Amino acid sequence: MTSSTIILIFLTLFVLVAFLSTFKVVPQRSVFIVERLGKYSRSLEAGFHILIPFIDKIAYKQNLKEQAIDVAPQICITKDNIAVEVDGVLYLQVVDPQKASYGIDNYRFAVIQISQTTMRSVIGRMELDKTFEERETVNGAIVSAVDKASDPWGIKVSRYEVKNISPPQSIRDAMEKQMRAEREKRALIAESEGDKQAKINRAEGDKQEMIARSEGEKQRKINEASGLAAEIEMVAVATAIGIKEIAHAINEEGGMNAVNLRIAEQYLTEFGKLAKTNNTMIVPADLSDIAGVVSSVTSVLNKTAMPPVNPLKI
Repeated sequence: MTSSTIILIFLTLFVLVAFLSTFKVVPQRSVFIVERLGKYSRSLEAGFHILIPFIDKIAYKQNLKEQAIDVAPQICITKDNIAVEVDGVLYLQVVDPQKASYGIDNYRFAVIQISQTTMRSVIGRMELDKTFEERETVNGAIVSAVDKASDPWGIKVSRYEVKNISPPQSIRDAMEKQMRAEREKRALIAESEGDKQAKINRAEGDKQEMIARSEGEKQRKINEASGLAAEIEMVAVATAIGIKEIAHAINEEGGMNAVNLRIAEQYLTEFGKLAKTNNTMIVPADLSDIAGVVSSVTSVLNKTAMPPVNPLKI
């Protein structure tokens, strides 16, 4: 290989390097920091840009997208002197690429350290039970502290989320026993409430049954009384009508003779039964005087039939 060939190769490589360092394409949501002769020159946003070879160079490349940074677990001491292991996730975004490049050497490391320091401080002011209940308070305190500290670095902290709060195994066992006892307590309370409600329902059912039965009995007695009253009324009306008809029949021609005959027949019938039964009967002193008996009864009927008989009104 001749010297001219070697020189040509070097020239080709030089031109290629110069060409590649001259033309730059910046991706979307990114910013390139350009230094000229070691000093900040300008910031290149998304698009195509031309640099001066060997004079301009890309010193920093900043990503403007929101970034999620994992904060490693650390030991924090609560207000009641219990060591807990806490970790989380920090969300931030570069809002000023120049400050992020020249304001601090490594902003990611810096915000992680501030997050952990703030977390230890906030957890130290809380009791263990409160750390589980007030995660939003912890998150808000960390975001406020880190965002304030990172403002000179051109960083905006949007939020922080506590992932895990892990107490020691002995504390976890005690908490498990406490939760188990609480669940058993709630189960017993629920069971007793159910039994109480069942008894109330049964008592209410018995009460309604007794009320329904008494109402039915009451209605039955009312119906029986109404039927009996109607029956008595009908018998009274029929009796009154019968008496009226008898009175009219007696006052008609031949009615008295029929009555005398009927009385005599009845008298003889009852007298015949006297010898067969032990019944006590009131009879005239002279049993042979049938005509006297008939005459006595006829006299009574005449007195009864004299005034007009009015129908019985019920």
